[in-house]
Amino acid sequence: MIISTKTKLTGLLGYPLGHSMSPVMQNAAFEYCSMNRIYIPVEVKPENLETVVRGISKMNFDGFNVTIPHKIEIMKYLDETDEYARCIGAVNTVKIKDGRLKGYNTDGIGFLRSFEENTGDRIEGKSVFVLGSGGASRAVSMTLALNKAKKMYICNRTFDKASSLADDIKRQTGIRCEAVSFDPEEIKKALQDTDVLINTTSVGMSPNMEESPLDKSLLDKRLTVCDIVYNPRKTRLLKDAEEKGCRIVEGLPMLVYQGAEAFEVWTDVKAPADVMFEAVEDF
Repeated sequence: MIISTKTKLTGLLGYPLGHSMSPVMQNAAFEYCSMNRIYIPVEVKPENLETVVRGISKMNFDGFNVTIPHKIEIMKYLDETDEYARCIGAVNTVKIKDGRLKGYNTDGIGFLRSFEENTGDRIEGKSVFVLGSGGASRAVSMTLALNKAKKMYICNRTFDKASSLADDIKRQTGIRCEAVSFDPEEIKKALQDTDVLINTTSVGMSPNMEESPLDKSLLDKRLTVCDIVYNPRKTRLLKDAEEKGCRIVEGLPMLVYQGAEAFEVWTDVKAPADVMFEAVEDF
């Protein structure tokens, strides 16, 4: 592809981004669909987010993704958000049209599709324990609540953040949702009433691949254990869970499915998900 003034730009805003597979995945999809577009990583420290977003809106960008740590903060700088993103309270995909920025959230949908396709099961009627209360947690938790999870637990090192998210989920969906302090005994008690455990934090991400958000002793073979971290493919948490006999779900399918949803937001074309999978698996 020859890059010119007609080449549309999309990208990823976050910090740090050395681990990200999104550029290889999205560029493979653009190439397959013969689109004159490129996707670039843009590392942005929190103090520079507003300046970068204002600049991008004046350039040849027609959209971008947002990742850690900007998924909640980005909402301050958008002209509009769709109803689903407003419900979640976090944005991971932005479309730019006529200079206006509209926010969407594809994380929760990506996770749900990954869970159902990899387990052959549905989230409806399940008790779910979520580690983390940031932007990814908000998307995943709210989506599962809206899809009729029976009960939810939100656990975070900062209890007030877990409590705030739990209250939001209860208020907007009506399901039972409790905040859990980051205390081994409290976690153990909640996990006894849990079917699905999900790590939405960055703990275990490359280069800190031997870290786990939970001690192995807290895991039980009854659990389905999911991690949204995709680099490495199998995190320390998932390795520990597998050794305990748990069913596991890796983070890579969520990455692809949320990316496919974002692709469709920007292009109004069905995403070639199989091409995107192939790209990241070869990365």
